[in-house]
Amino acid sequence: MTADHWPAVERIYAAGIAGGNATFAEAPPSREDFFAAKIPGLGLVAVSDAGTVLGWAAATPTSSREVYRGVVEHSVYVDPSAAGRGVGLALLHALADRARELGMWTIQSSILAENAASLALHEKAGFRQVGRRERIGFMTYGPLAGTWRDTILMELRL
Repeated sequence: MTADHWPAVERIYAAGIAGGNATFAEAPPSREDFFAAKIPGLGLVAVSDAGTVLGWAAATPTSSREVYRGVVEHSVYVDPSAAGRGVGLALLHALADRARELGMWTIQSSILAENAASLALHEKAGFRQVGRRERIGFMTYGPLAGTWRDTILMELRL
């Protein structure tokens, strides 16, 4: 993923936000903030033969503490027009391969409990559910605004 991919990454991110089950974020961050928060080398895009970005994955450190240096938190988003075509699975496999090369040992994600498609995708990619965080975030936008939401913690040991 490069800065040149940002318009498509932002568009796909916004589509996920609009669905109401992808994130607590109300809007995508600025390009600068997005790239500043991500681990270099762990930002990936899936691109069609025609050059269209179909999805993206990126990771941030789970903690700044040295003991957690090999644990990352990731996000994966697929363009709605590419859903169900294996894009998300390919991105998760590529992310795991790259994270392993960079010396990471765990990839994790907190997925909103109602996001059945993401939970199924992560299970298919080899992630396992390790916990449920009840009423962990208060939704401030969309059809579930004003409600507390649960997240499911998924992890993949490399």
